[in-house]
Amino acid sequence: MKDYVSALVDVVWLNSHINDPNLIILDASAKPVVSGFVSVNGSTGTHIIIPGARFFDLENRFCDLKTDLPHMMPTASQFEKEFRSLGINENSIIVIYDDVGVYSSPRAWWMIRAMGHERVAVLDGGLPAWLEAGLTVTEINETLQVEAENQSGSFVAREQVGFFVNADVVSETLCDQRECCVVDARSSDRFYAKAPEPRAGVRSGHIPGSKNLPFTVVLKNGYMQDSKILREIFEDFTNLDNKIIFTCGSGLTACVLLFGAYLAGLRSLTIYDGSWADWGADLNREVSIE
Repeated sequence: MKDYVSALVDVVWLNSHINDPNLIILDASAKPVVSGFVSVNGSTGTHIIIPGARFFDLENRFCDLKTDLPHMMPTASQFEKEFRSLGINENSIIVIYDDVGVYSSPRAWWMIRAMGHERVAVLDGGLPAWLEAGLTVTEINETLQVEAENQSGSFVAREQVGFFVNADVVSETLCDQRECCVVDARSSDRFYAKAPEPRAGVRSGHIPGSKNLPFTVVLKNGYMQDSKILREIFEDFTNLDNKIIFTCGSGLTACVLLFGAYLAGLRSLTIYDGSWADWGADLNREVSIE
């Protein structure tokens, strides 16, 4: 697949390469909690998937099971075990999608890159784009899907430094923002405490000193904005030479915003893994509403 050159591919590319032996399609769908974002799949126990897709389970398998915080990055050993169970090899080329559009797939993309696998792309528009193009889908029982994926690959996790940071690193960054900024991908209403948080026990507001850039600005009708527009968005928002720490509610939509920055050509990027679910629940951390 010599024409595999981008972190973002469209349905035409995927459909033309769907039978390539090294290609693996991952469904990284997660239930949306953001208003206005809806899955094309219902809650009947069956899922419509792109043929051959394997389920990258962000909620139960590809997460830290030893914490109550949602979507936290698992250990390298856990990630390697789960990734191998999906049949992922060292030479696999991976395309990730979700059933909302572009919502949870960038989180999986960033996690995979954080474990040293760079041959990975997000499907622009996700499953809705695939359906809109009239392409073939498969209806599958979720339990059977997991069983069908019980195979062993040769993937070796090589954890990369700096892809995820914790609250202490964020606090240190806020003390000196000349070369780094913290960007919150939540809606402005949640950022300014005008709307309640969807998770119990989490205060409203934002990290003092952080900036608000809702992740929706990098999207257009469920697709990623053009790279030129993305570049303009971030040029108007921050110094492109600065390091950016992205945060959101639980680390999902922060990755959408990070993905937009990546497509715009920015590379000094990281995710606050605990995000607001961590900071907002910690009474020892200051909260701002202004």
